[in-house]
Amino acid sequence: MYHNPVLLKQSVDDLVTNPDGTYVDCTFGGGGHSREILSRLSENGRLFSFDQDLDALKNTIDDPRFTLINQNFRFLENSLLMYGVSQVDGVLADLGVSSHQFDEADRGFSTRSNAPLDMRMNVMQNLDARRVINDYEEEELADIFYHYGELREARKLARDIVHHRKTKSIDTTEDLKKLFSYIPPHKVNKFYAQLFQAIRIEVNQELEVLKEMLVQAYNVLKPEGRLVVISYHSLEDRLVKRFLKNGMFEGEPERDIYGNYKKAFELVKSKAIIPDDKEIEENSRARSAKMRTGIKV
Repeated sequence: MYHNPVLLKQSVDDLVTNPDGTYVDCTFGGGGHSREILSRLSENGRLFSFDQDLDALKNTIDDPRFTLINQNFRFLENSLLMYGVSQVDGVLADLGVSSHQFDEADRGFSTRSNAPLDMRMNVMQNLDARRVINDYEEEELADIFYHYGELREARKLARDIVHHRKTKSIDTTEDLKKLFSYIPPHKVNKFYAQLFQAIRIEVNQELEVLKEMLVQAYNVLKPEGRLVVISYHSLEDRLVKRFLKNGMFEGEPERDIYGNYKKAFELVKSKAIIPDDKEIEENSRARSAKMRTGIKV
C-alpha cells in the first residue's frame, strides 16, 4: 500500500458538506482521502488534489470530476486560478511524510535504513539533507536541531557534525547515525526521530510552506467553507491551532473595546480529534496524528 490514510472517515465527514461543491486535497499521496471525497460528491462536484512528489502521480484517479496538480501546496491559490477556480467549499491537508516515502529506503526519510542523505519530497529541488549536513554553518545546524527537532543538545550535535566533516563528508543516514553512537540505548529511537524530523523540515521548508498554505486556504474558502488539517508533530499542530483560532501565527489580534477579536474560523471541536486505539493498532503511523477543523467565518 502506497499510503494508509489517517482519520479517513472523520476528516472527510468534517470536510464535505455540499455534494455539488468544489474541494481541495492538498496532499494526494496514495489517493486515499481523495477517493473518499469523490465518493461523497455528486456528478457536479469537483476535486483538485496536489502533490509535489512525482511518485504520487502514478496513483492518479480516472474520474472527470478529478484533477491532480503536480505542485507543492504552497502554490494552492495560483494553481487553482489556472483552472478558473477562485473559491472552494473545503480544503483538506494530511501533513507529514507518506508511508511510501518512509518505506522507499533510497529516499532517506527512514531512520531504519542506510540510504543517501536525501529527504526531499520533491526530488527535482536542489537542497537535500546531504547539503544541509555538509554545507550549513554550525550555528545554522544548531538552530535547526533546536527549533525543528526540539533537541536540547543541539549545539553539541552541530559541533560534532562540523568537526567530523572536516576530514570526511557525511553522505548516508548511517554516516550520520554513527556520529551519535554515544546516545543511551533507551533514548536512541526518540533521538533519531527528532534529528531526522529537524533535517527533513529544513530540507522541505515544511513550516513555512504550511503557513503559506493555511493563509491561501483561508483566501480561497467560501464563507462557511471548511479547513481540515491532520498534523503529526507539535510544531505543525501549534501553527494550525493558532491560525484556526485567530488567523495569525504570532502576535496578538486587535481587540475591540470589549476585548473581543475577529475570528477567522469557528472550530468544529474545541479539542483535536485523535485516532482511536483500533486505528493505531492497524496503522502505527497514526499514533501521533491530530486533526483540527475550522469553519470560515
